[in-house]
Amino acid sequence: MLVQVRGIVEAIGKDWVRLDLNGWVIQACVPPSVLARARVGESLTLHTTLVARMEGHGLVFTLYGFADEEERELFEQLLTVNGVGPRAALALLSLSAPTLRAAIAQEQVDVLRRAPGIGPKTARAIILHLKDRIRGLPAPGVPAPRADDTEIIAALTALGYSVVEAQAALAHVPSDPDLPLEEKIRLALSYFARPAR
Repeated sequence: MLVQVRGIVEAIGKDWVRLDLNGWVIQACVPPSVLARARVGESLTLHTTLVARMEGHGLVFTLYGFADEEERELFEQLLTVNGVGPRAALALLSLSAPTLRAAIAQEQVDVLRRAPGIGPKTARAIILHLKDRIRGLPAPGVPAPRADDTEIIAALTALGYSVVEAQAALAHVPSDPDLPLEEKIRLALSYFARPAR
C-alpha cells in the first residue's frame, strides 16, 4: 500500500501536484494546504491514499496526497459517507482539518456548507455519519476556530480570494470577541494591502 511519497515538485495544477521520485513521475490530487506549500523544484512529502473507481468497463486508480496523517485520515473517513466522493472530500478539506473536525463534532451545518459543492443534505449526512467518530478538538498547537472565522473566510472568498489566502489573512485578525465582524473583515482585507517583501 502506497502511504507516503517524497519527491521533487515538477509541476503544480489547480488541484494537483506532479512529483519526480528519482525518475518515476507521479501525479496526485491534493487539497489547498498542500498547494500552499508546494514549490516547483523543491522537495515535497505527501501522505497518500489510492482510490479506485469503476469507469466504463474497468477500474481507474487516482492518487490523493495530503500534508499530514490527520488530513489523510479525515479524507478517508469522509469517503465512507454516502454521497461524498473524492472531489467533495477534497473540497471539505479546504476548510482546514481542525475546522472540519470541530464543525462535525459541534454539528455546524453552515460551516460544512462553506466548502464548494456541499449542500445542506450532504452536510447533515456527514455530521450524522461521522459525529461520533471524529475528534472535535484541534491538533496540539493549532488554535480552535473562532466563531466569526467562517463568516470572514466566506466574505473574502466571495471577493475572489482563495480559501488558502483567506486563511492566511484570518491568522492576522485579532481574536478580540468585542471586535465587530465588519472590523475583522476590514482587518483581514488590510492583510492583502501590505507591501510585498
